[in-house]
Parts: sequence; C-alpha cells; structure tokens
Amino acid sequence: MVDFIEHVRRRPAGYFLVDQGSPELPTEVLRSVAWDALHRRDGRHGQISVEIGSDLSFTVESDQRPSADERERLLPRFFGSLLDMFDRRRWAPSAAAALSAHTVIEVWLDGHGYRQKLVGMDPTGSREEFVAPKPFGTRTTFHLDPSFCGPDEAIAWALRPEELHGDACKEHPTTFPIHDLRPQAEESLSE
Repeated sequence: MVDFIEHVRRRPAGYFLVDQGSPELPTEVLRSVAWDALHRRDGRHGQISVEIGSDLSFTVESDQRPSADERERLLPRFFGSLLDMFDRRRWAPSAAAALSAHTVIEVWLDGHGYRQKLVGMDPTGSREEFVAPKPFGTRTTFHLDPSFCGPDEAIAWALRPEELHGDACKEHPTTFPIHDLRPQAEESLSE
C-alpha cells in the first residue's frame, strides 16, 4: 500500500492539477493551500493573508479556528503533526507538506500558541508553546522541495487574490493581502 507522502509525490496532479515538471506546480500548491484556508468548515469565507518568501516558499495565515475538543484542547492531527486535516476534503496543507523540504506550522487557540517544524510530514520534535498573537488561527510556511520542483519552477509573479481563490466558489470576490517578498518583486499586491 502506498503511503500518503509517496502518493502525493507520485501523482501531484491528483492534488494540484499539474504534474511534477510543470512550471505551474509551485503556484498550484499555493493556490490549493490558500483556497483551503479561505473556506471555513461552515462554508463561509474566512480572513487570510499570503506571503511569498521565495520562488519555492510561501506562508498562508488564516483565522480558521483549529479543531478542538469540548475542553478546548487541540484534537489529534494528521501524522502526529499540527496539520489539521479534519475531513478528507481538506487535504491541501498536508499534501503541500508532502512536497516540502520543511514546513513550519503555528496554531493558536484561546491565547495558547503551538509551533511545530516538519520535514516532509514528520515532526522534527515536540511542539513548542508561545504566546498567541490572536485568539485563534493558523499560520503555515511551506518550503517546497527544490529536488522535487524543477530548477525553472517558481511561484508566479504578480498574483491577485482572484487567481488564488478560483472560479469554483459561488461567493464572489473575497480579497486578501498577498505580499511578495522576493527581491525581484516590483510591488506587493494587497486588497
């Protein structure tokens, strides 16, 4: 039986619409993660922000409340990590981590923050606690694996929120900031 990481790496088009070797792969990974963060469990839109750190790294922050039990403790997560895959439709962050050399995920819930570093899908240690910047939310930074992505692959330049949001959603146009921190970026796009 093929495990999740191997399945994502063998068939990235099944998750991100394009295969390994496509110059659009990094952008499609970002698009999937942003779409997942923007759409709340109840079907409404949340608030997100996107930061592009390099051609193969990005951060998505969301106000989506992490899954918790009735005592407000974080529920068990995917592969023992802080990645929240609360149902099979919300696979994007886990699949993006499977294509990443390393990932840093931070979740905050009721003033408590938890940070964890992953290599692939494997936590590199226990989660660290920190003072949460907001009542609840998630911030995840993905560093896509350069040995998986081709040398000419990069996140597209001058992305607009509607390009990451997509046409599949009936709720129209939700805007959110996109900050491109790459030295070559001419400007940072936002609302």
